[in-house]
Parts: sequence; structure tokens; C-alpha cells
Amino acid sequence: MTKEGIEDRVRSICMALPEVTEKLSHGAPAFFIKKQFLMLWANGHHDHHFPHLWCAAPPGVQAELVETEPSRFFRPPYVGGRGWLGVRLDGALDWQEIVAICQEAYREIAPPKLAATFG
Repeated sequence: MTKEGIEDRVRSICMALPEVTEKLSHGAPAFFIKKQFLMLWANGHHDHHFPHLWCAAPPGVQAELVETEPSRFFRPPYVGGRGWLGVRLDGALDWQEIVAICQEAYREIAPPKLAATFG
């Protein structure tokens, strides 16, 4: 899949989440719930020259995934200290897993009432 195809697929996953909007942040497509930062499509940022996503993650998930699967997950700059997860989007992708990661990010960032309506 091309970089543009991956970006379009990520966009469709994110925009399917309740009340998510997209705008540019630091020159890259970013996704928000109300004014809360949710995810960033960060292709080419900080010497990561592969398609990837930075997203919120539940406590402990970043450390576990980076340790067990460092070829697929990494600690992103700036937000990594808050437990956010970097997800490589090159190679063979499990899109069901990407959807699940995006949904978990949503649950972490969405206001409680909105998160409760999502399931």
C-alpha cells in the first residue's frame, strides 16, 4: 500500500470515531476530540522516515509493546514521556489491530461521557 493509501486508511479509522476532527499540527494531519490531541500521522518526523502514527495509549501499554515488539512500536518524541505509543505503519499491517489501537487511544482521551457512549 502506498503512503497515501495508508494515510487515507488511518484517516477513515480516526474520522469514524465520535466527534473526532482533523487539522494540521506541525505540518502533519492530526486528530482531535474537541480540543484534546488524540493522534498524529507523523510520516517523516524526527528521522523516522517510515509511515507511522503517534497515539495515546493506556498506562503501561507503551512500555510493554516497545519492549516486546520494537520493530513495530516505539516511544515517540515529545509525547512518549506521557505514555503515548509510536506505531510503525510499514510492512505487513494488521488493520484490525490498528483499529483497536486507535479505539484505545480514543478511550484514553475522550471525555468520560463521550467515551462511555463509544463502548
